[in-house]
Amino acid sequence: MAKVLVPLADGCEELEAVTIIDLLRRAGIEVVTAGLKPGIVLASRGVQLVPDLSLDVALQDDYDMVVLPGGMPGASHLKADVRIIALLKKMAAAQKFTAAICAAPMVLAEAGILDGKRATCYPGSLDARPAVTLSSEAVVRDGKVLTSRGPGTAMDFALALVEALAGAEKRQQVEAALVRP
Repeated sequence: MAKVLVPLADGCEELEAVTIIDLLRRAGIEVVTAGLKPGIVLASRGVQLVPDLSLDVALQDDYDMVVLPGGMPGASHLKADVRIIALLKKMAAAQKFTAAICAAPMVLAEAGILDGKRATCYPGSLDARPAVTLSSEAVVRDGKVLTSRGPGTAMDFALALVEALAGAEKRQQVEAALVRP
């Protein structure tokens, strides 16, 4: 079974974080949530999220994918955390999946993961990155890197993550149970 780490920072976008966690778990994928600091994470709209572990503890394990929820200032907190940048570089070097939504693709860019890649993000989050080919698509997959636009694309993004880790059939099963139009 695949194992995914979802780091949670104060100011993250709760709709994105919860959708990612929920849909991956519906697919039978093990998800570990980790707070940048111990205790409750206060998301961008005031929702309190309780991480499974602290990031320091979570980093003692290996993962098949790291997924970064966006939101501000959550994405900025992720970008400023040297542990996150080091983890992303390690994941990319090991040819493992990295993924980010909304403003969080800027964290992937900071780690050098988006250089020479196609990506999408919340409008304005990556404008000054000439090494990145920006798209306005809801979800972009370029090799082992997946990016998405924002809260409105969170479900499409999470389903793309399911497909990347568990295949198209599992994605279809999860999506059918959601009764999407």
